Amino acid sequence: MTQLILIPGLASNHVMWQDQLAVLPAHYRAHVSDVASRCGTIEDMAATLLREHPGDLILCGASMGGIVAMQAAHQATSRMRGLALLGTSARPETDDMRALRETAIGFFASGRAAEVLRANVPLAFHPSRARDTSMVQTYVDFVLEAGAGQLIRQNRAFMARPDARKFLPNLTCPVLVMWGDSDQLTPPEANREIAALLPQAEVLELPQCGHMLTMEQPEQVNSRLLRWLQSLPASHAKTSA
Repeated sequence: MTQLILIPGLASNHVMWQDQLAVLPAHYRAHVSDVASRCGTIEDMAATLLREHPGDLILCGASMGGIVAMQAAHQATSRMRGLALLGTSARPETDDMRALRETAIGFFASGRAAEVLRANVPLAFHPSRARDTSMVQTYVDFVLEAGAGQLIRQNRAFMARPDARKFLPNLTCPVLVMWGDSDQLTPPEANREIAALLPQAEVLELPQCGHMLTMEQPEQVNSRLLRWLQSLPASHAKTSA
């Protein structure tokens, strides 16, 4: 039976998917994976997800969750019935970003995680959403809940991520690539690169949207995600009741 697995971004959890969970039909048996909180590398996260969820899968990953989804699809290509990638990148870490993350890790280790997160809110959200105090606080709360240890461990996993561009062209399952037009953490060109490597992919760029598209533009994300899921071949998209 096919199952839909939602994979959160770095130091995120089910809260970032709450608007999607509210509308996904029960037959998809949607489950939010927490492998990033329990594994030390992208490869291990993917392998653990595959081990814990046997059978055919539809994976929907956002940001680092998309990187885990791509790696899982690489490890078990024949089990993939669909791959939705939201605001993510197939590229490996750059030297400049590695240096910035090392600096952030130092702040996390010294108990200054909240300071870093507040400074990075303008990068995570479109300017119009960064003024939404309730949304921003929800984001800050679930990231801080992950704790300094998780922030450090997951950033190190992110820094050591594989270059997914090497294997993406081998994937043949249906793919949806969606991103915000103002995403400053995984810029539009990184998402367009994924789409170019997967000619079967459906693509959608959300206007006036930053990195946290599941929270910023839930109605648009839900509409396109549901339409894509419903377009999958019947044997791919649904399980028996």
